[in-house]
Amino acid sequence: MKTVIFDLDGTLADTSGDLIAAANACFREMGHGDVLDPVVDAETAFHGGRAMLTLGLTRLGHGDVAAEVERWYHSLLRHYEAAIDVHTTLYPGTMEAVRALKAAGYKVGICTNKPAGLAETLMTRLGVRGEFASLVGADTLPVRKPDPAPLVAAATRAGGDPKQCVLIGDTVTDRKTAAALGVPCILVTFGPSGRGVEALQPEGLIDHYDGLLAEVVRLLGTSEVPA
Repeated sequence: MKTVIFDLDGTLADTSGDLIAAANACFREMGHGDVLDPVVDAETAFHGGRAMLTLGLTRLGHGDVAAEVERWYHSLLRHYEAAIDVHTTLYPGTMEAVRALKAAGYKVGICTNKPAGLAETLMTRLGVRGEFASLVGADTLPVRKPDPAPLVAAATRAGGDPKQCVLIGDTVTDRKTAAALGVPCILVTFGPSGRGVEALQPEGLIDHYDGLLAEVVRLLGTSEVPA
């Protein structure tokens, strides 16, 4: 069965506001104000909690950034889980595209480098977890993207054939993951990197989710519609 696997942060949803808020909560606990800007630093948010803490601590001129990042990382996750869906929104047309794929016979799932528990919580809070047949997170397996194993697991758990899947993403990590498995990658230009993803030369690009089904058909061919 042909399968479409989605990255989460920066692909299905703009999660940057809540991620930045969690990092700033840590900086306030340290005795500082809000060190990160939700607009200027949005792209860093999609590189994960450690990246945000590293950026903020570097700005503060902290002497041992690496050690301090590890010290505060679990606090950041705690703050994030407590307010995971305050600012987060699905990108326009996301669920219409997912439902169109399913109606056309494709299996759909999620492969993210967000911890699986947080990803499950977020998608449930957004009311769309049930639309995806699988969800593989950063800690589901011993390895994470760009290792291809999580993508294989996401496709298999969705009921599909990993060799007949396409990965929808927004970063070089997604591009490398798909390449490692030898399957196509479609990158979104409405994510944090904008049209900068063109430089990664993915097999497909979309400017809006209303163009996704056509790109999937172009790259994978049509799929069997469930009886």
